Amino acid sequence: LTTQEVMDLINSTDHLIKVSTLVRNSTHFLAAASKTRLIIALPLFISFIIGTITNGLYLWVLKFKMKKTVNTLLFFHLILSYFISTLILPFMATSYIQDNHWNFGTAMCKVFNGTLSLGMYASVFLLAAISLDRYLLTLQPVWSQQHRTPRWASNIILGVWISATALSVPFLVFRETYDDHKGRVICQNNYAVSTNWESKEMQALREQIHVACFISRFLLGFLLPFLIIVFCYGRIAHKIKQRGLVKSSKPFKVMMTAIISFFVCWMPYHVLQGLILTKNQSVFLQLTLILTVITTSFNTVFSPTLYLFIGEKFKKVFKKSILALFESTFSEDSSAERTQNLNSG
Repeated sequence: LTTQEVMDLINSTDHLIKVSTLVRNSTHFLAAASKTRLIIALPLFISFIIGTITNGLYLWVLKFKMKKTVNTLLFFHLILSYFISTLILPFMATSYIQDNHWNFGTAMCKVFNGTLSLGMYASVFLLAAISLDRYLLTLQPVWSQQHRTPRWASNIILGVWISATALSVPFLVFRETYDDHKGRVICQNNYAVSTNWESKEMQALREQIHVACFISRFLLGFLLPFLIIVFCYGRIAHKIKQRGLVKSSKPFKVMMTAIISFFVCWMPYHVLQGLILTKNQSVFLQLTLILTVITTSFNTVFSPTLYLFIGEKFKKVFKKSILALFESTFSEDSSAERTQNLNSG
């Protein structure tokens, strides 16, 4: 072989090694991406199955097996908001498995996003309303005896659903399907409501509206309800401890669980939205996405069960029927008894 032929052979060998390495790295990357999509999709499918059954059962018990009270009305609609959220989980999971490809059409894309926002706003507003109800019942017992009725609760609930619907309408309008010219149809927010996706002016306008939507969603859908919950349960705990009215630690466990679960379940979601806004593409984004899926699934599926079992001794749980658990958790008897104790105090 001549010197030139040897050099050509070496270069071609190096090229083959580089191509081989590139193919191997691409294969590893695709395998890792596929595993990530599966990790995200699997909890969603499982949550849909479990959530539909359990939340459906809870709704049936609260509606047909229990007396209509303020407690049962508030918790019925809270669990209804969770039930609505579980219905969109299969669409989300299918999209993740197909690398965010959306094959359900533009109308379903809008319905999907609107339902997601509706379930989020309704659940957090109802949690705040429940904490306010506990606050009034404990610290304003005289007012509660005169005004706290199922009709009063129904008006509060109606206001919650109207507010949640109004705040969800923009996300219903903004959602569009977009062809990325790579064989995928993406269901995403078009904040400028324009078909011109490439224009720099439209992109700047989209970013401005996106920032406004993120801030309003964070303030109204997380920070304000969280502050209301912390304030109400903090005052209730202080009042109960000050009066020495409750010997059991169950009320404090319920309050702390409500505060912690609200923060843990919803904070990752808003962190994820912030990362999407900043166009962050790091590993942290993927980890936050997985964490958001897990916490959101837990919130919609297991939160109602958590309310039933908080403070119950493990052995007693299995000795009680579902109806007995509901009655001990949502009946007005313990609330009325606590109100009388506060009055006498």
